Amino acid sequence: MNDHPYSFGRNGAVSTVETRNRVLRNTYWLLALSMIPTVLGAWVGVATGFSLFAATSPGMSMLAFFAIAFGFMFAIQKTKDNAIGVFVLLGFTFFMGLMLSRILSFVLGFSNGPSLIMLAFGGTGVIFASMATIATVSKRDFSGLGKWLFMGVIVLLLASVANVFLHLPALMLTVSVLAIVIFSAYMLFDVQRVVNGGETNYITATLAIYLDLYNVFVNLLALLGIFGGNRN
Repeated sequence: MNDHPYSFGRNGAVSTVETRNRVLRNTYWLLALSMIPTVLGAWVGVATGFSLFAATSPGMSMLAFFAIAFGFMFAIQKTKDNAIGVFVLLGFTFFMGLMLSRILSFVLGFSNGPSLIMLAFGGTGVIFASMATIATVSKRDFSGLGKWLFMGVIVLLLASVANVFLHLPALMLTVSVLAIVIFSAYMLFDVQRVVNGGETNYITATLAIYLDLYNVFVNLLALLGIFGGNRN
């Protein structure tokens, strides 16, 4: 998986310590910067009632989302070696912020909606800080997790697509719990790739970690909304 040209932020070569530190530092800065268009996109989406192709079927909406998202990620891969890649990445994070509007609107329908959102944000931050710390200080090599995590993502995608048509609450809950576990582990895997020199491009490193954070946040928020939401 690590050598696949479309592994979206999970390929690269071993580098020097100086390069590793620079890539890690730039990755964290760009990751922080990417939160701005994400929040802006989410705000625009909630304020305007944005819904991707709402007039179409759920299946078509999902296909449209994947087409746009993978189009952005392909463009990021093509522009990762120059400054244009930063702007493409920020455009992608704005789009992903827009896609948050549906679940945010749902959660904001609860009387404690804002607190649930902040709790999910804080929980995601704690998970990331924990995984990043382990990845940085641990002597253990977590690179072997890659193929298993990739297989887990494939299973999650298939289950998510199936549930678009099946509408099984138990399956949705299972997918959310597994997604939190898998993408938390991916944070560990992706940060250590930068620390160990396996990823030498800060744009693709940011993309990989951003997707990890995004998926943990969305699924954590979904669980909090289901189990902790209070209707007026």
